[in-house]
Amino acid sequence: MTPRKRTRGTLDPKIPSKELTRALNVASARILSLKKRVLTPEALLLVFVELEEVTAHKLLRELLSTRGHRWDRFVGEASGLAHERIAADADFDWETDEGKRIPLSDEMLIVLDEALTLAQARDEVYAGTEHVLVGMTYTKVSTSRLLERYGLTQHAVQETLAERAVARSTTTTDYVALARQGEVTPVFFREELLRDLIGLLTLTSDRHVILVGPHGVGKRTLVYSLALLIAEGKGPPDLKGVVKINEEALLDNAKLAMISGLRKAKDGILLVPHIARFFGGFRADFPEAAGKELQKGFFSVDNEAIIIGTSTDSEYAERLESNAAISGHAHALRVEATSTDETTTILDVLKPRFEADYGLTIADESLGDVARLAGRYLTTAPLPASAVHLLHRACATVKMSAQSGLTVKPNIPADQTLDAEDVMVTASQITGIPVNRLGAEERARYAHMVEHLHKRIIGQDDAVLAVSRAVKTARVGLKDPKRPIGSFFFLGPTGVGKTELAKALAEFMFGTEDSMIVLDMTEYQEENAVNRLIGAPPGYVGHEAGGQLTDKVATMPYSVVLLDEVEKAHKRVLDVLLQIMEEGRLTDGKGRTVNFSETVIILTSNVGSQYMADSGLSSAFAQGAAEEELKRHFRPEFLNRLDGIIFFNVLSEDDLRQILDLMLNKEGKLVAGRGLRMEVTDEARTWLLDQNEHPEWGARPLRRIIQRHIREPLADWLLTEDPPNGTAVRVEVKGQKLAFQKEAN
Repeated sequence: MTPRKRTRGTLDPKIPSKELTRALNVASARILSLKKRVLTPEALLLVFVELEEVTAHKLLRELLSTRGHRWDRFVGEASGLAHERIAADADFDWETDEGKRIPLSDEMLIVLDEALTLAQARDEVYAGTEHVLVGMTYTKVSTSRLLERYGLTQHAVQETLAERAVARSTTTTDYVALARQGEVTPVFFREELLRDLIGLLTLTSDRHVILVGPHGVGKRTLVYSLALLIAEGKGPPDLKGVVKINEEALLDNAKLAMISGLRKAKDGILLVPHIARFFGGFRADFPEAAGKELQKGFFSVDNEAIIIGTSTDSEYAERLESNAAISGHAHALRVEATSTDETTTILDVLKPRFEADYGLTIADESLGDVARLAGRYLTTAPLPASAVHLLHRACATVKMSAQSGLTVKPNIPADQTLDAEDVMVTASQITGIPVNRLGAEERARYAHMVEHLHKRIIGQDDAVLAVSRAVKTARVGLKDPKRPIGSFFFLGPTGVGKTELAKALAEFMFGTEDSMIVLDMTEYQEENAVNRLIGAPPGYVGHEAGGQLTDKVATMPYSVVLLDEVEKAHKRVLDVLLQIMEEGRLTDGKGRTVNFSETVIILTSNVGSQYMADSGLSSAFAQGAAEEELKRHFRPEFLNRLDGIIFFNVLSEDDLRQILDLMLNKEGKLVAGRGLRMEVTDEARTWLLDQNEHPEWGARPLRRIIQRHIREPLADWLLTEDPPNGTAVRVEVKGQKLAFQKEAN
């Protein structure tokens, strides 16, 4: 579309690129500040001189330097010309972002017209500052005389622009051309994948490829490494470029950008990241017209563009596999996550860039720790993406420490070197769990894990010991890294501490009870409940919602997973649990692999609890009867995958009293938050235990008894008495109920 003069018309805003639009706005503000009325090429040239980030500025710098001219002298003459030039009124306007209409001189219209013609001839969607600079060299425009004096003739500028435009333009980027100019960051060559990719590109027909794999496995990097090979003459001999359409051009006009990209990729490759965005009907991210143009490209023959797209598994299954153009003319190539060793090599390749960006030194031995810790603990993203993320965070932490004088390592001054300890501390900050090497204090804590859990768990010595053994074994690295830390079946009547032990374990291992995922298996009794657990497949209702188990574990990979009343779950759900215990991972409905290797799996059930609760049976006989009952509900292969079947004892009166004491201690901490001290007499404690009408329910009724007889009446008493801070409140028995008495300090 060529701009033409019309009475007080306005330049079509779709003509200039965003970069040129900004330059025009700045130039408009400049002439207004100079009390001039019309925007001229001289004013715009001065803006090109001043805006270092625009392409025209870089071209001017390069051309003047090549010809041996002084930049400051050119700037002075350009400024003088802009200030002297006074243009007559014009019939065509430019409307600024603020809504002001600035008249364009006749010469400015000639420049823009020539710029647009040049852009269209080169399959560009918009006219950019570089095209306008060429327009300024035409003899009919006054700026041409200044530019010609410095050797910037039309031919010279066009020739330089042509060389640069092969690599970068307003619409596309060619990575082969960039590689030849030394502007592509070095990448790690995954040789086996590259061989497979080049093999598909060497076919005589249907050479298009869809790279399929999770976000972050390096699909685009694989194509960039191909571009480096082509630049060195080592790729398929008939491919001359690897072109990618710039996102801005796609967002502004997807159809025109796609047409331009396909034309520029002729005799080469068009890289289309997230290619599923162009397909899927109403769910597509771009207009249907752009998708149709791309679809035409899959029917390319001879020297037309080869398309390489990237996609996740779920996107491929949902939007691409059923598309006839893609399934009939493209090959799916699987890209898996890199190994720890490969990731270490990738980080070594990226190391110079990280050191330059963050201004620090990275110790070589720390890179292996980055790869290892990211692969093991940052499981929400695959390698190498998770490792690159961890290295960024570690570098930022060290840089911040050096600048502020604060250090994340105790008793060690902050410096500009990133070492293995910095990496481990950063990983610990990200995950919230202790992943640094076992120091003396950490070893001592796990060595006394049983004593720690006994502070909360009363009357269940065998259960605490069994769980502690499994966790300590895993903590020192003596476990199958693929399986969960431990898988346990907690059996026993209600209220004996099954859930409390799970909470205590979460708090001990991960620092908070919030690191516990609880699912009630009574909600998964139907066969289709599996879809709610792991997420529905593509095309089914609820697919977007994800899985209630897999999504939570993907977000909290370091957690205790408590599956309550597991005997109520459907058999298909039990098959899913069997896979978790055996393989330590699940593939959800979106095709994402969720890692359970850092979780503790706890299943609870009341199966056989009637034998455990029968005080007339011996402990051994009760457990044997409960085990037989368990075998009638669960298959042998399911029970054999468990690390332990743990029977919880019925709580004795002494156990209940100790548990009451623990609950009252918690209550006392709540009162202390009010600035008071609470003292409960032994007589009052006995009275509270006597209120338990259902001892067969274990400790569960005690919480309600404390709520009814202490917390609620104490609240009324505090509102009435309003005791000052530091007051001791004595809880004692008076008559048939508890009473509160202020004690002297």
